[in-house]
Amino acid sequence: MDWIQQAAQTVIGEWGGALMQGALVTLQISFGAFAIGLVIGLTVALIKMTGNGPLRALANSYTTVCRAVPELLLILLLYYAGSDLINAIAALFGHGPVEVNGFMAAVVVLGIVQGAYAAEIIRGAVQAIPHGHIEAAKAFGCRRGFIVRRIILPEMMPYALAGLSNLWLVLIKDSALISVVGYNELLFTTKQAAGSTREYLLFYLSVAAIYLAVTLLSNAVFGRFERNFSRWMPAN
Repeated sequence: MDWIQQAAQTVIGEWGGALMQGALVTLQISFGAFAIGLVIGLTVALIKMTGNGPLRALANSYTTVCRAVPELLLILLLYYAGSDLINAIAALFGHGPVEVNGFMAAVVVLGIVQGAYAAEIIRGAVQAIPHGHIEAAKAFGCRRGFIVRRIILPEMMPYALAGLSNLWLVLIKDSALISVVGYNELLFTTKQAAGSTREYLLFYLSVAAIYLAVTLLSNAVFGRFERNFSRWMPAN
């Protein structure tokens, strides 16, 4: 009991605030990257299904590369290559070196990586829609934008939600990879706490519990969404 009380005091009393701040940053990065990934994924999926030859080839190359190269390597390449590109553009216009915002860089980099997976999830969900629904809308003279907003997006959600929920959970874990570029999220804060106190097992178990709590809460939220969207599905 004394050890448990001492451990709780170490984690909650000394480092609790820092860990909660790290968890908040992790969620902020994950939400931002998830939103960017959805926008990229939807755009790429539509291009792959309806775009012309060069655009479709570019979209296929994007999804293939992002799914083939390890996420950690992609993050490093995008982070440092993107920083160099921004500074090179700034130099062309006569500006000095630009300091890249770590938070925005983390969000954009993870969003680009996750967009490739979201594209395949969305493409599969769109292809699962009965084609007659889209043909009926075209027969009534509906424009493409209207068909996307009122038919494709609502009808694809029940098919895409399971894959998107898995993508969200993977993204929460992948946000820990941002620590390799020195950004202070949950895992990076945990490493600092463990190194400072030499209580490695204690802090890593604590952060595992935080990730598990976020996962359980996310499962509950997506489960609610699935129950709501399942009402749109035709009865068997």
